[in-house]
Amino acid sequence: MDSVLIERLTAEANSDGIQQLVVGAVVQHTDRVLLLQRPEDDFMGGIWELPSGKVELGESLDEALVREVREETGLEVAAVRNYLGSFDYRSGSGKTARQFNFAVNVASDDPVQLQEHDAYAWTALTEDPPVTDAVRQVLAAYQSL
Repeated sequence: MDSVLIERLTAEANSDGIQQLVVGAVVQHTDRVLLLQRPEDDFMGGIWELPSGKVELGESLDEALVREVREETGLEVAAVRNYLGSFDYRSGSGKTARQFNFAVNVASDDPVQLQEHDAYAWTALTEDPPVTDAVRQVLAAYQSL
């Protein structure tokens, strides 16, 4: 991943007053992308989302991306391919968060081992996935690559 891009994105978020950095991954297998369902009792419970999570102190965006994909799915990122854009939202703790989204390749797409979600689905991009408008825009950016 381009370290200059990573530094620029992080600096822009800091200057915009973003309190929490988050990363999200579009993981594709054949013609489908991986979506995870949040637990019902969690913040935004029940929604389908990309594998994603908070950037920890001292961690770069690409390091956090690799870690979060592994933690949430058990899959190993082989390459971070493209930056797909970001979106801002208010987190469950009330912080202003920015999620940076990237297309990734994984070493193997099987098995998916969930740690923090109730379900997963490999969803065709031709379908209308049950995701937020923000994630739908990320998937549209992915399709236009």
